[in-house]
Amino acid sequence: MKITEIRFGMIRVPLKTPFKTALRTVDTVEDIVVSVHTDTGHVGYGEAAATAVITGDTHGSIIEAIRRYIAPRLVGQEIADLNRITQLIQTALEKNTSAKAAVEIAIYDLWGQLYGAPLYQMLGGGDPVITTDITISVDYIDKMVSDSLSAVDRGFESLKIKVGKDIGVDIERVKAIYAAVEGRALLRLDANQGWTAKQAVFAIRQLEDAGVRLELVEQPVKARDLDGMKYVTERVNTPIMADESVFGPTEVIELIRMRAADIINIKLMKTGGISNAIRIADIAALYGIECMIGCMIETSISVAAAVHVAVAKANVITKVDLDGPSLCAFNPVDGGVIFNESEISVTDAPGLGIREIRGLELLPG
Repeated sequence: MKITEIRFGMIRVPLKTPFKTALRTVDTVEDIVVSVHTDTGHVGYGEAAATAVITGDTHGSIIEAIRRYIAPRLVGQEIADLNRITQLIQTALEKNTSAKAAVEIAIYDLWGQLYGAPLYQMLGGGDPVITTDITISVDYIDKMVSDSLSAVDRGFESLKIKVGKDIGVDIERVKAIYAAVEGRALLRLDANQGWTAKQAVFAIRQLEDAGVRLELVEQPVKARDLDGMKYVTERVNTPIMADESVFGPTEVIELIRMRAADIINIKLMKTGGISNAIRIADIAALYGIECMIGCMIETSISVAAAVHVAVAKANVITKVDLDGPSLCAFNPVDGGVIFNESEISVTDAPGLGIREIRGLELLPG
């Protein structure tokens, strides 16, 4: 099975409600879809989220990176030579992690198809059913409480609460949500780099002293402020998770060396795809560090790949934040992973199992 061509498309899916964080507000998924074609007629699918404020990727840069630097290296390559192909992708150019991720996801999809097995089995197997949390966007307190109660009523047992806008209001937001859902759901806070280290310690201690039990606090300080992450981690009882601070294996090694966080958040759009996500999970496992697997604002195309990784690496990926498809107004994918509110199920279809993507706007190759 040889690669013959790489094509591009744009997928647009409205969200059920606007997604609001300390960094941005989004009301529609607008992602680049990559399809890798082969001489056997098999097609692999991948997706790239243009999250400029986090990864630096834009729609234009994703297409240009793939068209000019990645695709020319891959045409004619054998899908069976997976390690060679992933190395060609990762060394084609610096950064551009979302572009690399989209192509890698499509390649891994084809690798599963080549051997007639679902991707998670190719990666080591596991229980093909996992459970995700759901994000509660930053908003007025009453709205966040209402959204939290609605999510719990729909069966979600973990809520990811967005904070980081105003520390005083953030504390009141979390107290109100905790009081409303106590005993029915775990709370995870995500500040999206919105606090300073001292603010984070103040806020977390205030919540701890008030009896609010948090499962974790994600990325309280700026991405490059590892000293700040370490400062917070050492001064609170609540586990601290690194997200934007960790893109690839090198950052993971440094974070573990510094003991700057308790948990690592793996996202394919940051790691550049599946190969580095697996490396991060394996490094974390060596040191007994837990991982979460998360996503950007993505559809079930790329999130499906993250699900397969989560299933195969369940020994170290103990927390799942793959709610992108649940936030979308509809699922544009026929086949693939099944998203049913908090429960995510993987079928036995080869690769990612995607049969068709509806509403895909083809772009010039």
